[in-house]
Amino acid sequence: MGLWGTKQLRSLNDLIYLGDIADMTEIRDEKNHVSLGAGVTFSDALPLLTKYFPDLGEVMRRIGSTQIRNRGTIGGNIANGSPIGDSLPVLIALNTEITLHSKNGPRQLPLEEYFIDYGTQDLRPGEFIASLRVPKLTQNQYFRAYKISKRFDQDISAVCAALCLTFDDDNVSSARIAFGGMAATPKRATEAEQALIGAIWSEDTITAAMTALERDFSPLSDMRASAAYRLQVAQNMLLKAYIERQGQQETRLVGQGACP
Repeated sequence: MGLWGTKQLRSLNDLIYLGDIADMTEIRDEKNHVSLGAGVTFSDALPLLTKYFPDLGEVMRRIGSTQIRNRGTIGGNIANGSPIGDSLPVLIALNTEITLHSKNGPRQLPLEEYFIDYGTQDLRPGEFIASLRVPKLTQNQYFRAYKISKRFDQDISAVCAALCLTFDDDNVSSARIAFGGMAATPKRATEAEQALIGAIWSEDTITAAMTALERDFSPLSDMRASAAYRLQVAQNMLLKAYIERQGQQETRLVGQGACP
């Protein structure tokens, strides 16, 4: 809203504060998912989200300052629809569903389908975002999220990435990979996902997924990063996720008395 005034010179005559609507600030820890009202602040959501999705918590700790996290809401981050909104690719990778409300009743929508184009969201007249539902990870899922920016704290992302992979032994049975800062909206990397699904988890497989990213995205250059840098760092984040999982497996083997 600050930018509406300073950059677009818009006059904001009538403002309605929604922060005290009790139904929109509910946090529920359900059996298989976490449910958050759209008015839940980042600070209030952090303890529960960090418990079940540590990497999501790490990304959210870098959103703005403490004061901003105390007032800014996850629902507002979604509604704003920015292609570099930090929480969006992470929530998409986790298969988050949002509930929209209007006088016609509720409507459920996968979060990734809410973003149509730059500045355009699937929001019908009279609708508002009421809540979001984030499925909890299962034992055979692997989740990672990363934010790349010039400053570690209080900076806008150049690229934000998240992946959630489901494994059947050493095979990738399903994959959800999403990026911010790589397109006009937060977007899944469907070509990279297909390079992983059904394949054995190996360096060759992750290299194929990194190459597939070139078909998923044609990023732009701006003051935060060049197009070439964005693509390179996006590929590197996939490799980082691979290396980190390999390290987890080696640590587990050592703990069980096997040689790394």
